[in-house]
Amino acid sequence: MNGDSPIVVSPSGWTEDDAWAAWLDTPPGRYLLDWAQPRIDSAVADCFGFHALQLGMPALQGLRANRMPQRWLAQEGSEHASAALLCEFDALPFPSSSLDLVVLPHTLERTQDPHRCLREVERVLRPEGRLVVLGMNPAGAWVLRQNLGLLRPRRPGRPRELFLPELPAQAEYLGYWRLRDWLRLLGLEIFEAEFGAYRMPWRSQTWLERGAVLERLGARWWPVLGAVYMVQAVKRVPAMRLIKPARRRAASGSAPAVAVGRHAPTPWPQPFSSSEPE
Repeated sequence: MNGDSPIVVSPSGWTEDDAWAAWLDTPPGRYLLDWAQPRIDSAVADCFGFHALQLGMPALQGLRANRMPQRWLAQEGSEHASAALLCEFDALPFPSSSLDLVVLPHTLERTQDPHRCLREVERVLRPEGRLVVLGMNPAGAWVLRQNLGLLRPRRPGRPRELFLPELPAQAEYLGYWRLRDWLRLLGLEIFEAEFGAYRMPWRSQTWLERGAVLERLGARWWPVLGAVYMVQAVKRVPAMRLIKPARRRAASGSAPAVAVGRHAPTPWPQPFSSSEPE
């Protein structure tokens, strides 16, 4: 494909996941998917347990490389009639400490209350459970181009030309440092974070291929300015230490036992003499 990809416009009746699925079929979407999919596969392949959950975005198969016996893809809203699990992402239908792995592919940036969603994820995760978060970087060139498109006045009768699918009302892109602070407050420890997709926000497949050199340069000189980031965290629960009651001391009449060792007697020190030697 040599020309520019068509601008994805969400017609009436489309769900948010439909808009993302259509955008992921464009050249920049396929480029982003090619970066994210193998990294998520590698992150979840060594996660062991029994129950795993992915929240939203079925176009990105976040659990395909995982081998847990119970894996769910949850979607939000009543319009997904064929979904296996329909639920609100800030009120998950799972008991506390019941899941071993949760994958959030661009979930936090598409929900109205990402902090509440994270609190719910922390609740359902088991101690030492894994969390994988994929998000767009607000400091990257792709989101900057998206924000510039939002600043342009909307033309009457024409759809707004945006580079990325438009976020829902009151939703926003969540930066890495803000996410890191939220995870620390919830007791989720980040053990790996990676930025990527350093090519410029071009819609043309030809220009994206020409910008391949930016991958190496960006990873070396501006690593935190990638278009997307992936964070892996683990739920830490402080260990409890039992304090036993102090033992009662022995009766005052009994003398403590003294160990006697066989060793050479220590010589007594010689008395000090104030007279000077002759």
